[in-house]
Amino acid sequence: MSIIIKTKPTSPGRRSQEYLSFDEITKTKPERRLTKNVNKHAGRNSYGRITARHRGGGAKKKYRIIDFKRDKDGIPAKVSAIEYDPNRSARIALLVYADGEKRYILAPLEVTVGDILETGPEADIKPGNCMPLENIPTGTRIHNIELKPNKGGQIVRSAGAYARLMAKESSYAQVLLPSGEVRMIHVKCKATVGRVGNEKHGDVKIGKAGRSRWMGIRPSVRGVAMNPVDHPMGGGEGRSSGGRQPCTPWGVPTKGKRTRRNARTDQFIVKRRAKRK
Repeated sequence: MSIIIKTKPTSPGRRSQEYLSFDEITKTKPERRLTKNVNKHAGRNSYGRITARHRGGGAKKKYRIIDFKRDKDGIPAKVSAIEYDPNRSARIALLVYADGEKRYILAPLEVTVGDILETGPEADIKPGNCMPLENIPTGTRIHNIELKPNKGGQIVRSAGAYARLMAKESSYAQVLLPSGEVRMIHVKCKATVGRVGNEKHGDVKIGKAGRSRWMGIRPSVRGVAMNPVDHPMGGGEGRSSGGRQPCTPWGVPTKGKRTRRNARTDQFIVKRRAKRK
């Protein structure tokens, strides 16, 4: 398990910087056949318009092809290595199946090199094994959860995240998500037992602006620091708090404004996510 290392204050950028020790990483170069090139878009859509602000630059990286479906039922796989993935906060594990095929999965907590993992209804309840929700006991921690059968895991995939299987009723199971939301998911959907590894990812301090630029994050300017011509919250004599509810440069409310517009799946939400204090 990685530990957080605090750097010595040899410069202003190193004074408050922290990083992970990478103790669990056992292989530095990825499998060539499980990677592909990714073109950078700098937050722009297919029309060339910026839809995600403050994106651009960043270090070059290749995409690791992750097996979110876990569809090789009944074939045991051995964990060959734990690797770093620049595209996500979690670590990834290289599995070598009994038939010789290699695949990447999200590395669960407590899974180490040499462990044997399985997929399917007959698999044991242990971290890293994947099976349908109907075969998982209630109260179990799970991650990489499907929302539609055989579509592949879509939720609870970031570092340290886990959901909890609360109950099962007929064809649906109730799952408590990290946000506090309780959602109904079909019992035929698969999930992986355990918690996603690298749980200390959220405790790391970036320390300097340049480290954000390495990750492709450009600087952002507060609206209250702008002029009225550039932002609705700009202007004023001296420092101001904006004088209105927080909004984007185009007047769209932010910071707490509900934006969900998917009425089709409202029926699957048993309890809305908990309010943040």
